[in-house]
Order: sequence, then C-alpha cells, then structure tokens
Amino acid sequence: IMEDILQDLYISDNSWNIALLRYFNPIGAHESGRIGEDPNGIPDNLLPYVAQVAVGRLPYLRVFGDDYPTPDGTGIRDYIHVVDLALGHVRAIKKLTMNPGVVIYNLGTGHGYSVLDVVAAFEKASGKKINYQILPRRSGDLAEIYGDPGKANRELAWVAERDINDMCQDAWRWQSQNPNGYD
Repeated sequence: IMEDILQDLYISDNSWNIALLRYFNPIGAHESGRIGEDPNGIPDNLLPYVAQVAVGRLPYLRVFGDDYPTPDGTGIRDYIHVVDLALGHVRAIKKLTMNPGVVIYNLGTGHGYSVLDVVAAFEKASGKKINYQILPRRSGDLAEIYGDPGKANRELAWVAERDINDMCQDAWRWQSQNPNGYD
C-alpha cells in the first residue's frame, strides 16, 4: 500500500523524487564493531537471537520448523548485510539526482540461507556452539523467500558483496564487544 501511496504522490506532484527500496532480511553489523542490532527482549530476527545465545544472554535459539521442503528442513531467507543495504541506498539516491522520479528496487542477494546455515556460519565466526531447539512451524511462514535484485544490479550498478560469513563475523564482532548490548 505504501508503494501505491508514494507513486500516487509523485503522479500528483512530480517534483518529488522517491526511491522505493524493498529490503529482504538485513543482518550483520558495522565492521568496526561499534554499531549493531540490540533488540529488546527475545529478538524477532534470527541473527541477533543467535548472537545473544552465543554470549549467554539467552539459553538457546528457537527454530520454528524442520520439515520444510528445503535441504535441511528449515526456512530459507534472503539475508543481506546491513552495509550492503546502506550502499544500495546511496546508489538509489545518486540515481534520483541524475534521473528524478520514482524508482523501485529489490535490495537483496537473490539467494537464501537456511536457519541452520546461519547457525553454522555463526558458530564458525564465533567459535561458540549455538544451542537450539526445534519447535513446530509458525503459522504463515513460507519455506523460502528471496528477492530478485537484478534491476538494482543493472540500473544502480549495485550488488550485495558480503556473504553469510561476513554477516556473521561482523555481527559477532559487535555482540562480543557489546555482550549486554548498548546497556
């Protein structure tokens, strides 16, 4: 709905420059270890949840479903490093300065990693064993979700450069330097 509203806004007043950027699953942290994700309570997003298990803030990760039609039975998502996402924003803004209007781009990697792929990558990055418990699927969860960043690749000369190992290494750097978050 928001995309429709913003496109209608541009139609009614074409002095607007609007970039509609569709995110997938941003994860990771700044490579300095100074900026990271610190959700309140039990995280809803996978990587901060895994990171909090690794530093002992939470006892185990809840994995919802291991019976999906995926290689390891867990859900697959298109994870993108937050720095790649930020660079996608910069490219979209540059595009608008050269070609005003409304642009729409998917900012993702175009492929996915399973929950257990993320756990394995985080274990490698942290050197810690991530305890997890398999629970029933959540209603409404899909087996696989990933985006097609082809248009952003072509028109913005943008591509996500960091892989799951980079995402986990940077998240671990932040979490290990900030075991209690920003408190």
